[in-house]
Amino acid sequence: MPPGVGARGRSHTPGRGMIEAMSERFVAACDGASKGNPGPAGWAWVVAEDDEIPSRWEAGPLGKATNNIAELTALERLLAATDPDVPIEIRMDSQYAMKAVTTWLPGWKRNGWRTAAGKPVANQELVVRIDELLAGRSVEFRYVPAHQVDGDRLNDFADRAASQAATVQQPAGSDLGSPEPPAAPDAVPARRSGTPKRPAKAGRSGSSSSSSRTIKAKFPGRCVCGRPYAAGEPIAKNDRGWGHPECRTAAAGTA
Repeated sequence: MPPGVGARGRSHTPGRGMIEAMSERFVAACDGASKGNPGPAGWAWVVAEDDEIPSRWEAGPLGKATNNIAELTALERLLAATDPDVPIEIRMDSQYAMKAVTTWLPGWKRNGWRTAAGKPVANQELVVRIDELLAGRSVEFRYVPAHQVDGDRLNDFADRAASQAATVQQPAGSDLGSPEPPAAPDAVPARRSGTPKRPAKAGRSGSSSSSSRTIKAKFPGRCVCGRPYAAGEPIAKNDRGWGHPECRTAAAGTA
């Protein structure tokens, strides 16, 4: 069988190795990010084994794009990278992308790719491509809320990878030997309702209380200095994300 062609003879994007399932089904998540909407954008997908531990993932930049384009691109790249003969569960936090392909798509096609209001379907090229990749496949879409403390592990991984790709505008993934994407700058557990805010600590002039806060990392990641940190280690926010507290202090001292 030629490389890049599935058992049903479907062609796949050149240069992408198709993932073959080690079990009877895939469990995956995909996500997109846009820093400004539109702004620097990125996409990501992750596939896990039965124990839901991420085993393969890929992320990439999109330049300037909207969040919806990033979300649809992530789904298209995931479908293109996985064997169409294997059932797949896809977890997403985008209501738009999920409804576009599960609820609105049949009506759009009947209306000649027009919405109920008669307007052209937004991002039609991506939606058409996804429709082609979904043909004949067994796909279960599952909505999962985003940015939840102790939320879905795969969605969180895809979210962090997409955010990193949007920020640095560089490809990453398991095939490239990339480390796990770092925790997002806003990945701080939300304050419980009714809990009073802690008073701001005295600090250097011009610094905020959030910049002096140290928390325990929920996931392993990599500091801006290049050294990794493990889950449970203390980290602090600097002007480029999260990292070692001493790196934040050093950056502040040279500002």
